[in-house]
Amino acid sequence: MNDNCVYLGPALARYGFGDPHPFGTDRMGAFQREFEDRKLARFWRILPPRDTSPETLALFHTPEYIQRLQEASGDGKGFLDEGDTPAFPGVLEASLTVAGTVIHAADQLMAGECRHAFVPIAGLHHARRDGAAGFCAINDCGIVIEHLKQHHGLERIAYVDIDAHHGDGVFYAFEDDPAVIFVDFHEDGRFLYPGTGDASETGRGEAAGLKLNVPLPPRATDELFEKLWPAAEHFLQQHDIQFCVLQAGADSIAGDPITSLQLSPAIHAMVARSLSRLPCQRLLMLGGGGYNRNNLARAWNGMLQALSG
Repeated sequence: MNDNCVYLGPALARYGFGDPHPFGTDRMGAFQREFEDRKLARFWRILPPRDTSPETLALFHTPEYIQRLQEASGDGKGFLDEGDTPAFPGVLEASLTVAGTVIHAADQLMAGECRHAFVPIAGLHHARRDGAAGFCAINDCGIVIEHLKQHHGLERIAYVDIDAHHGDGVFYAFEDDPAVIFVDFHEDGRFLYPGTGDASETGRGEAAGLKLNVPLPPRATDELFEKLWPAAEHFLQQHDIQFCVLQAGADSIAGDPITSLQLSPAIHAMVARSLSRLPCQRLLMLGGGGYNRNNLARAWNGMLQALSG
């Protein structure tokens, strides 16, 4: 089957934090209502979320951190990091659903069952191998990259990130890995968490020159992004990409409560169309950030609509 696949279901929506945390469990509902209003089920096959085991987390995370996550999931008290990522009862199980769903989507793409796949509650790009960070209890981006390398033998994986925040958990985990071709557009780290992603950070060792960080000034608009994107597209085309992961955070859209970029949802559609034209024909899209519910609904569904033929 050659199809578009989107993952929807209450199990995936469990990953989120209570009020007044911006990453609430209502984000899935906001996306799904817009998906239904646009009648996109005509073009996108709906698949249920999938669970996995803690062993899957070990593709990326250390045993010590997985143990800590298991313990925090029991009582759900305190924070998993210095104060951004609260524990909650069942955080491990919710995280396993995110990881299991993203792994399933990648496998569907590798098997030719889907051309494009979207997991709305995913793209948790800040978590480190040994800890949580920035609303991210796990790093499903890093987990699926390791899965593609270790289980499918891929040697050229593109990771593209248009979230307002730099994807530091992915970048530093694979900074010296030539298998990961990295492109990240984000608000300049001098003005926004996590403070990283300078244009001079282009990879180390065997991966030198294989990473492209594009910091944008606060209040940057579509005009600047559209001016800079062709160079990123050319950068990706220089490599024999076998698989593409897009972290499609919608906190770069004007009106987000915690960032100051001023992009429109048209950028998400443009980037998705551009990546879908890569020769590999395998595009896994992950929701990422976005804390204005209307923005994430429009940006993510705009991507899906752009890829609906």
